[in-house]
Amino acid sequence: MTEETNEGFVRGLGLYDSTMIVVGIMIGSGIFIVSADIARQTGSPGGLLLTWVITGILTMFGALSYCELAGMMPKAGGLYNHLREIYSPLWGFLYGWTFFLVIQTGTIAAVAVGFARFIGVLVPAISPENYIVAPIHLSSGYALSLSTQQLVAVLMIIFLTFLNMQGLLFGKWIQNIFTSAKTLSLIALILLGIIIGGAAGTFSGNMSNLFTPQNPALIEGLTVKDGILGIIVAFSVAQVGSLFSSDGWVNIAATAGEVKNPQRNVPLALIFGTGIVTALYILANVAYLSTLSFSNIQTAADDRVGTAALNVIFGGVGAVIMAVAIIISTFGCNNGLILSGARVYYAMAKDNLFFKSVGTLSAALVPAIALVWQCVWSCLLVLPRTVSVSATGTKSYGNLYGMLLDYVVFAVLIFYILTVVGLFILRKKRPDAERPYKALGYPFIPAIYIIAATVICAVLLIYKPSTSIPGLIIVLTGVPVFFVWQSMGAKNYAPTQTEEKPVEIPVAETETKAEETIEDNNEKTITETTQEIVEEKPKRRKRKKDTD
Repeated sequence: MTEETNEGFVRGLGLYDSTMIVVGIMIGSGIFIVSADIARQTGSPGGLLLTWVITGILTMFGALSYCELAGMMPKAGGLYNHLREIYSPLWGFLYGWTFFLVIQTGTIAAVAVGFARFIGVLVPAISPENYIVAPIHLSSGYALSLSTQQLVAVLMIIFLTFLNMQGLLFGKWIQNIFTSAKTLSLIALILLGIIIGGAAGTFSGNMSNLFTPQNPALIEGLTVKDGILGIIVAFSVAQVGSLFSSDGWVNIAATAGEVKNPQRNVPLALIFGTGIVTALYILANVAYLSTLSFSNIQTAADDRVGTAALNVIFGGVGAVIMAVAIIISTFGCNNGLILSGARVYYAMAKDNLFFKSVGTLSAALVPAIALVWQCVWSCLLVLPRTVSVSATGTKSYGNLYGMLLDYVVFAVLIFYILTVVGLFILRKKRPDAERPYKALGYPFIPAIYIIAATVICAVLLIYKPSTSIPGLIIVLTGVPVFFVWQSMGAKNYAPTQTEEKPVEIPVAETETKAEETIEDNNEKTITETTQEIVEEKPKRRKRKKDTD
């Protein structure tokens, strides 16, 4: 049974559906690939496992902290709304701007190309070099093209957008089916790797050299061998891949307007979803270490560690099995990204910080125009290519979104830190606010998350400025855009979502003012006085809003 909210959405997502969105968005193709790079950076089997454990703890601590905010403000828009309420509309917009420009749309583009790449394993005609439109060079470093691989990626985005425009029910069932399928596939990989691969004694061999550095990568002149500083730098940089693979858990809060009993189900979905994924990711790496020698993980072809593991277990058909698993995984992942992302732009438009039409719902009670905008920009991000030239003069083409995503990992961490800091701020500013869920381990767990994430950001800023500084620049481009939208919105002002909340008048304040008014003017009745007070409260909220 579903109900319609005061925003017009239908509350059609139960706890299982919400958990499937969290799990489905978090599990993409990263777990099958990024372990190779982490193995090179940390340089040891223990370093590989420890990186995923640290990521899992950080993700769980972030989710446990965020649950309180998600329960307090369960509205469409998620993190955008929370940053807006805690700090100011500018901070909310900067997140929403980066979210639309790169975070969500860039991830959708990346996952779609990953989907197409693994379809290419089954259908060789789908290839990044099989061009419909050959690369058109915009400069020495950038080009535009349309290959069969890019075309399949674009068609996938369009298809899933179309399905989600038909109503929440379509998107929900796609998410449930594909997330269940890929979760079972990952569990099967884990069991096969540990049971069959482990029988060969590979795991014990890797464990015998648990923290012995083996060909660690050089990071700005340092390796994991260079004392405490080298270890901190190596593990912090390694977090980029694992954190990106574990990202997306906050997206469920963006759909809170469509979740049944959101004060309860959104926090629980965050806890269950992040817990499931954390356990699966750590076990998947145990399976890799049970099947492959550490050097084989470091040197896996195209970093496809999952494929290499299945090749050991099944022989030549391992690549096909893994391709099918990743096709299922990326399809479900992108459905969740597309479903949840549009709700953020919808919330921004309701606050006059995006095109007004984006803040409307279709006859199917979904933000269809927001879905279209997201679809168009995501498809456009599939087309640009980066150009590199080898020493022999051979040109190779990469994907621009990959570079953009590297840039914003740093920025995303900053937004997460600000959000968890907001937990402390709201505990002080609104001590009596209703909190259906209180952050577990407060203040220690949120504080640990803030400290650890800040350390990672500081290391990335110092030792990876080529990716962290452009990430900051992308975020800061939203500042002038915010003031443009704000000036445009002021000409056609509409109440913000915050102002639409029913105003609660403290009983004591009502009685006191009523008594004072009766004494001053006996001609007024208590009913009239109370009515004046009710009318007076919104005016005060409006003046506060103007001050903000």
